[in-house]
Amino acid sequence: MQKDNIFSKEIEKKFEFDEQVASVFDDMLSRSIPFYKENLELICNYLAHSIKPGDRVLDIGCSTGTFLLQLQAKVQQPLQLTGIDSSEAMIKRAGNKAKAYDVEMTLETADAFAYPFHTRDFIVCNYLLQFIRPMMRARLVEKIYDALEEGGIFVFSEKVIFKDKKFDKQIIDIYYEYKQAQGYSKTEIAQKREALENVLIPYTIEENLKMVKEAGFLSVETLFQWGNFVTFVAVK
Repeated sequence: MQKDNIFSKEIEKKFEFDEQVASVFDDMLSRSIPFYKENLELICNYLAHSIKPGDRVLDIGCSTGTFLLQLQAKVQQPLQLTGIDSSEAMIKRAGNKAKAYDVEMTLETADAFAYPFHTRDFIVCNYLLQFIRPMMRARLVEKIYDALEEGGIFVFSEKVIFKDKKFDKQIIDIYYEYKQAQGYSKTEIAQKREALENVLIPYTIEENLKMVKEAGFLSVETLFQWGNFVTFVAVK
């Protein structure tokens, strides 16, 4: 796994999922998102209680395919796995990993708004909605709702903000302390924060719940939370 040191030098552009980011993305996720691996395992364990052979799973913003590979390893049953991502570099790496692990899945470079979701039993969207402009975000969640079978499950993870500004600042400070403990310097943390400004736009927990309920989902619960990182489960 190539180490993420992208932000150790002065940045020249806003954050984007290009070849440079794709090459270190697995390391970036594992060191930037608290309990990333444990949360993926939790999601897979949760879905394994409902999933059946042949079920159709769509991962929107699949990046390097880690979630789909982990789900298949957990379930140990034939599934119809599909991953899409707007980054060709990410899809290429996902394809290489799927081939290495001998896991059959459909991987496509595609825009989530243009790609036909077809009918799905499960849709997963980890740390993607926060990168979609707020005026478009609800539209994508509505498209996800329409694609799911009755009783289908939508799992999504997001970075969140809090209404109480003092509390929000405290949680952010704790998160930066976490990143420093993972080996990121203060310079790298500041550089990435600047690169993500107006690119990653988080909602509050309440705003995420409201958006999903307004799309029509019957129930929405939080499956996992560490500070300002939350995983939600919505059932159609």
